[in-house]
Amino acid sequence: MLYFRGCTAREKETSIQKATEKLLDIAGVDYHILEDEKCCGSVLLRTGFFNEAQRQIEKNTEILNGEKIITSCAGCYKTLKEDYEGLDVIHISQLLDELIRDGKLNLEKGELDVTYHDSCHLARHMEVFDEPRNVIGALANIVEMENNRENSLCCGAGGGVKSAYPEIATQMAKTRIGQAMDTGCKTLVTACPFCKLNLSNDELEVLDLTEFLVKYGGLDEEE
Repeated sequence: MLYFRGCTAREKETSIQKATEKLLDIAGVDYHILEDEKCCGSVLLRTGFFNEAQRQIEKNTEILNGEKIITSCAGCYKTLKEDYEGLDVIHISQLLDELIRDGKLNLEKGELDVTYHDSCHLARHMEVFDEPRNVIGALANIVEMENNRENSLCCGAGGGVKSAYPEIATQMAKTRIGQAMDTGCKTLVTACPFCKLNLSNDELEVLDLTEFLVKYGGLDEEE
């Protein structure tokens, strides 16, 4: 398998890459990474730079074709699966769900209550609703926010909004954080590095799904 880290996990939220690799190692998954990994082109596509995105897609396709690809990023998952042709792609939440069901990740459920944020790319666009919840449910109780699944509110980071309209992105994040706090949970889990980055705040613990498993599954102590 090829672990396609994505720009955010590779450059900004590197703890997501570390947590993902730890989980893959513990589960005995045979994987590799690209040392010179390039952007998948998602941001170019969503902001209208179609010619530039197409050139990026063509270059990446030569490298990625024939690989079974795991992605950390919901945006990468959508782009590689829908905007490229013929790639075999799985999001990390889907793989983790399989690994838990197959007994390759041993987790013990506790009494922790957490809430889950559905990212736009993973949930509404790709209809991946259950797998992240199954993974969380192996460790904790999920308390849903008022808006969830296909009706989830956007975090404000995607589609170039955070870069072009940061004040709008900030306000959208505040609204979503408010919904999370209304659940009474102290931990907010998401399966998208963009969402984690934009939702991070001083009131809640915000974790990527992989970070959540490592921390609360006691896997941070395993080699």
